[in-house]
Amino acid sequence: MTSEIGYAVLSIACLILVSAFFSGSETGLTATSRARLTEIERRGSKRAAMALKLTEMPERLIGSLLLGNSIANITASAVATAALIKAFGDNGAVIASGIMTVIILIFAEVMPKTYAIAYPDRVALAVAPIMRFFVAVLGPIVLAVEVIVKFTLKLFGVNIDEAASVLSAHDELRGAIDLHRKEETLVKTDRDMLGGILDLKDLEVADIMIHRTKMVTLNADMPAQDIIEDMLKSGHSRIPLWKGNPDNIVGILLAKSLFAAYKKHAGDISKINLGELMTEPWFVPDTRPLEDQLNAFLRRKTHFALVVDEYGEVQGLITLEDIIEEIVGDIKDEFDAVATGVRKTRDGSFVIDGSVPLRDLNRAFDWQLPDEEATTLAGLVIHEARMIPDQGQVFSFHGFKFEVLKKRKQQVTSVKVTRISADAPVEAKTQG
Repeated sequence: MTSEIGYAVLSIACLILVSAFFSGSETGLTATSRARLTEIERRGSKRAAMALKLTEMPERLIGSLLLGNSIANITASAVATAALIKAFGDNGAVIASGIMTVIILIFAEVMPKTYAIAYPDRVALAVAPIMRFFVAVLGPIVLAVEVIVKFTLKLFGVNIDEAASVLSAHDELRGAIDLHRKEETLVKTDRDMLGGILDLKDLEVADIMIHRTKMVTLNADMPAQDIIEDMLKSGHSRIPLWKGNPDNIVGILLAKSLFAAYKKHAGDISKINLGELMTEPWFVPDTRPLEDQLNAFLRRKTHFALVVDEYGEVQGLITLEDIIEEIVGDIKDEFDAVATGVRKTRDGSFVIDGSVPLRDLNRAFDWQLPDEEATTLAGLVIHEARMIPDQGQVFSFHGFKFEVLKKRKQQVTSVKVTRISADAPVEAKTQG
């Protein structure tokens, strides 16, 4: 009797180890990151290649894991029941049920899965060769189970063959970045750069262009001396030239071309022909995706374009630097403010120009102001208020209080922004 119990205990221990192996393998192979496995495979790991191959057939893998786990658990319970019935009679079945439930729960389920969750990559790489063998051996049985499962689900109107992930790789990357942001495991600058790259797909040229009201243009009919002086004062390397009216852009003047001509003619401005120095203006639609515009800049080997609307009217300009700043952030020196047009007050609020882009504010201060319907802060206030506000009016939405400080004609030029609550309602509430 003693020897029989000893063999039973040894058999149960072995079966529990087998069950623990399958439980840990299931968690490790499903919890590990395919991106990390791909990187490990790139470094020459054959185990990573095996693990990736297994994760590419999830139904077959899960079926084999569950089948192996079930066989081990059921067999262990049967051996324990048979041994305890011999020792305690009919009461042995009840005792075996209670003991095996505790043993399987702790040692065959919770413990291996806890370890696998903590070290998913390590577990996945360790079990990959063994699981490849089990998947091959149990393949025919699992295949039969898959057929039965799919048939049964179809009876209830569920067709898993047509199922597909609702998230694209683009969305999964964005979700991963947001997750690391919440867990504070990603440096802010890295997070902003990664997010900026992904945002290129969702933005249009109109979202980041320099608006026509902020463009620096010059009259091509002005004397060359005045044009040179104005160009020096502007600090820009390229300036659009117009004739007749500011909307009639006839060319782009490059500072280096102008000064090369100035040197060529030994400082004799009267010999400079601006018509020969101007380059042809490049017009692009305001609805063009930013990603396409970046590729167009690279193809044309230029980085300056004028933006027009559907009627051909000039709306602004865009440069390669503007797009790069969407990825790396504003290109500033150490004397610049955190965000152009933003001033922090002693009470913790911000006085912000109405023309400051919402994306710049969100990036600089980790705010979550919506930028789907409006591009600038003034646009957001007008959109949420459903009117053009007057000076002194106060609005509350998206967890902030917005006070209109200055207004020029119908344009909101300065707004005081104060954070009131992260959970404030979205609906705009007005005061005054």
